[in-house]
Amino acid sequence: MSAFLKATVAFIEVILYITGVFTADTTINYGGNEYVAQKISAPMEIVENGASDFVIVTEENPDATTKTAVNELQTYIEKISGAKLKAVTENEVTAEDKAIILGETKLEKGIVEINRKKIATDGFKIISDGKHLFISGADSRGTLYGVYTFLEEYLGVRWFTPELEVVPENEDILIDGKINRTVEPSFSIRRNDCRGTNDAHRARTKMNVSFWQEAKDYGGALTYVLWDVTLDKLVPDDLITEHPDYFATTAEGTKTRDHVCLSNPDVLKIAVKNARKAILECETDAKYIHIGQKDNTNYCKCKKCEELYEKYGSVSAPTILFTNAFADALDDEFPDFTFTFYAYNETDRPPTDLSLKCNDNVVPVLCGLHKACRSHPLTECGSKDGNETFENLFGSPEPTIHKDFENWTKIAKRTYIYDYTINFINTAQFFSNLEYMQSTMKYMHDIGITGYIYNCGDGHIAAFNELRNYLLCKIQWDVNCDVEYHIMDFLKAYYGEEAAPYIKQIIDIQTAQTKVSAHAFDFDWHYQAGFYPMNVAVALDGLWEKALTADITEEQLFNVETANLSWEYYKANQFLDKYTILNPFRHKRIEELYDSMLEHGITKVSGFQEIPPKDEINFMQRPYNWG
Repeated sequence: MSAFLKATVAFIEVILYITGVFTADTTINYGGNEYVAQKISAPMEIVENGASDFVIVTEENPDATTKTAVNELQTYIEKISGAKLKAVTENEVTAEDKAIILGETKLEKGIVEINRKKIATDGFKIISDGKHLFISGADSRGTLYGVYTFLEEYLGVRWFTPELEVVPENEDILIDGKINRTVEPSFSIRRNDCRGTNDAHRARTKMNVSFWQEAKDYGGALTYVLWDVTLDKLVPDDLITEHPDYFATTAEGTKTRDHVCLSNPDVLKIAVKNARKAILECETDAKYIHIGQKDNTNYCKCKKCEELYEKYGSVSAPTILFTNAFADALDDEFPDFTFTFYAYNETDRPPTDLSLKCNDNVVPVLCGLHKACRSHPLTECGSKDGNETFENLFGSPEPTIHKDFENWTKIAKRTYIYDYTINFINTAQFFSNLEYMQSTMKYMHDIGITGYIYNCGDGHIAAFNELRNYLLCKIQWDVNCDVEYHIMDFLKAYYGEEAAPYIKQIIDIQTAQTKVSAHAFDFDWHYQAGFYPMNVAVALDGLWEKALTADITEEQLFNVETANLSWEYYKANQFLDKYTILNPFRHKRIEELYDSMLEHGITKVSGFQEIPPKDEINFMQRPYNWG
């Protein structure tokens, strides 16, 4: 069957789903291994009737992170049971005392053996013997993460958002006296800043990248001297007047500030000089510096750059060679630094000549997932990896994005993914990436990706974004976690026990309908969220009504109302229901939607700009036009 014929068949199938002739399967597998609750085979009672004989023990001079671990454990045990455990050092107790021991102490001798050299970075061990509970990481940050895992998995504490924590109340705290677990993260580098995040929330969700905040009390975080777009700082734009040769040559032979010419050795010299200055003037303990081009595709077309593209089979070649040389020039003076660069837009394809390797201290940050469809498996769908032709959109083009990632891992010792959580162009609308987050991240882990950096959970009140950000942290830490379990755990707390099942059905239906009728991309127009036959739209309206009238708290109702606005926004864009063009009061209904969105803190329908003032809005237009 020809590609065009396949695309035609697929297009007809989509029409049948849109019109309701075919019914989308709403049984969604969100991935991961089934959640298994911690069991108690040999009871160990830490608190009984609100009182405890246990103390919290650290080494003689604990560092700031260990002190935080002590404080967090004390605080939440007291919140749960009313008992505040005394904090002491190793010289104040004996092995006969009941104790929770944090980090490395002399109390281990003769009781337990913990080989910290065999624990991965940020990993930890949790061991109990009926009288002692040891929580110890490869370092103090690992110990802190161990405390958070203990509070979550054994005592039931949850940190769903920076503002929403759930702490059970129980005068008795009982755990298993025969625990012996080693826990290690799936990715060594993890970042996902949700709206309102802070050092404490990053640590509680085990995110160890902040870019700028050092978070010393919470184990420290990966920070940068320079991050994101940096070439304009390393090679300032105003140099084009005296040194036009530093900058990119266009196809017409003119010079442009859009990029620099990375094959010019003088560019390397000025970049190294400015990088050295930035490192020495940096006020934090940052050990990372980044090579980041401007966000465009006007890469250099000078003869030497073109020769490198041809020789290595990719526009990324000069970037790799430049970053390697950049690292070599600075490595002697700053031997513990890591040098990262963006593989983005024109540079996201790895060289076809895999003999071109990255230095061990050079790490590509791979941004190619912005081209990937999020409503279908990464290894199967290539719909946006090329031109948006009929055959591309409805056919079965060869997916290449995941193969690019595999090849990057062959030429670099470490590789980080720079991923996106929402549709930038349409943040207010449902984004169907929940089903394949786990399988995508597990794929990345399995091919050897070592870090996962998420962007755009930051600050956006996007549809179900609080849920999305919670799940992203869970999966980054453990790619095999039970996503369905974590979804329901979150929904019950955030939207209320009675509303949660309805919200879950809504998410399932929208996920299923998008999958059969459209694709979900990080940058896409207003029809991106799929098409709904009339009976499905009516069913969704009914589920939203049940969620909105459920017996829940005022705060949970506000959260349901906020989430519901994404559905109302979609209907207004599609001229559905009360927003139909046949309704003479349509503009009034859209104006009411505008008011409600602002009342619920939604100030953007696009990630790129705020919603304009009311007097600038034409309420006869789609709300999509507000962004």
